Amino acid sequence: MSTTVETRTAPAAVIVAIDGPSGTGKSSTSKAVAAQLGLSYLDTGAQYRAITWWMLNNGIDVQDAMEVATAAAKPVIVSGTDPAAPTITVDGEDASGPIRTQEVTSRVSAVSAVPEVRTRITELQRTIAAAAERGIVVEGRDIGTTVLPDADLKIFLTASPEARAARRSGEVKGSDLAATKEALIKRDAADSGRKTSPLAKADNAVEVDTTELTLQQVIECVVTLVEEKRAAK
Repeated sequence: MSTTVETRTAPAAVIVAIDGPSGTGKSSTSKAVAAQLGLSYLDTGAQYRAITWWMLNNGIDVQDAMEVATAAAKPVIVSGTDPAAPTITVDGEDASGPIRTQEVTSRVSAVSAVPEVRTRITELQRTIAAAAERGIVVEGRDIGTTVLPDADLKIFLTASPEARAARRSGEVKGSDLAATKEALIKRDAADSGRKTSPLAKADNAVEVDTTELTLQQVIECVVTLVEEKRAAK
C-alpha cells in the first residue's frame, strides 16, 4: 500500500511598504499584520528618532544641518524585527523608551531632513529588508517611494487630521487635542515639504483611509492585500 505525502509550500516572501502621516495607525497595523502572517517588522520612524536622540545626548545642534550631517555616521543603531517585541538600541543602549519623549518628537523632522541622515538610515533599512528571509513589513513615510521602490506591495494609510489628533491624544494622558492636531499638521508640512525623500504616496500604492475604520478593520484589510499578493507570486 502506497501512501501519498502532502508537501506544503511555504508562503512566498513579500516585502510590504506601509507609508502615511502620524496617527493613521501605521505602527499598530504593521506590527499586527507582520505577527499574523509570520513576517519581520521594521519601524523606520524609530530609527530616525534614535539618531535624533543620540544627537541631543551628544550635544549636537540639531538646527545646524552641517553639524548633524558630520555626526550622522557615528551612532550604531540596531533594530530588532520581531513584531511581538520590536527593539532598538543605540551604541548598545536600549533606546525604545527615550526616543518617544516630546523633546525627540519635536526635533526629529529637522534631523530627518538632512540628506546625510537619510542616506545613512535608508542604507540601514534596505539591509534589514534584504535579510528578512520570510518577508517584512516596513513602515514609514518614504518606504514605497524611496527606500524600497520595488516592494511587492505598497500601502498608504490616511485619515482626517481630527481622527489622527484624537488617536494621538488618547495615547498621551492629559494632552491637549487642539495642540496635538496643530503639531500633527506642522509635522505633515515639514515631512511633505522636505527636499530629500518627502512624505508622499507612491504611484502604485493602495490608499486606505482609516478615518472611519477600527484598528481591527484596518488590519484585516491589509492582511487581505498581503495574502492576495502572496498568492500571486
